Amino acid sequence: MTCLRMSAAERAQLAMMLEVTAYPKPGNVDRCHDYPETRLEHFLASTIFARPALEEAEQRKGRIGEIIGHAVRDTNCHKGGNTHFGAFILLIPLVYGRDIPGAIAAVTKTDTSDAVAFYKAFAMTAVRMNATDELDVNDPHTLTLIRDRDMTLLDIMQHSAARDMVARELVTGFLLVRRGADLLKQLGPGRQSIADTFLTLLATEPDTFIIKKHGSDIARETMQKAREVLDGKFPVRQFDEDCIRRDINPGSIADITIASIYIALGEGWSWDS
Repeated sequence: MTCLRMSAAERAQLAMMLEVTAYPKPGNVDRCHDYPETRLEHFLASTIFARPALEEAEQRKGRIGEIIGHAVRDTNCHKGGNTHFGAFILLIPLVYGRDIPGAIAAVTKTDTSDAVAFYKAFAMTAVRMNATDELDVNDPHTLTLIRDRDMTLLDIMQHSAARDMVARELVTGFLLVRRGADLLKQLGPGRQSIADTFLTLLATEPDTFIIKKHGSDIARETMQKAREVLDGKFPVRQFDEDCIRRDINPGSIADITIASIYIALGEGWSWDS
């Protein structure tokens, strides 16, 4: 089976698998190291358990917000916690819309039910929130506020875009996802292209997952170190070891990389080198 003949759901699963098994991806789980509570196997299990929700998106059975909720629910069945929430925010619209223009159109057509379903999915994760966020997932009044304001899923993403680069992708038309897919095709087939794309995207702007966990200064430092690696001034293996030691994991860049792989696969890029 060639990548071009795969279903959209299969491409999404393959993208999730390829991202987590590529290495080195400084700071993140890969085939060379785990986190204390989340292992490579947890990520791989989630790629399997996500299949029903991805097929729902491909067949457009239900609404985007609801399907994101199903993906989170179905992959929260192991001890590794939520592994792909950010990836689902990107993948579900992309699978639903078939490509980036279709995903943009699909997100534009979301309504308040999508926003409510998304926040219910958010509540099932342990994803960190900004302490001053008005739409606090832990506040029982948030859903009422979303309904009263008649907010759509796109409104939620616009609300979060300044603080969350995954949300920003839905607002800006998947700009980094597009850049990542183009990089993969430029770099050629295989695992190394994924690692290099990850590192290049990491050098582009501060990872907002790192900001939530460690603050802006550490995120900027990590971005600068990625640039030094790309310039040949610092070894990537040392960068990886330093990130793991300091518990710095660029989770948002990983999510964007997954979506980039999904798009590139659909455009003829080959993982099988």
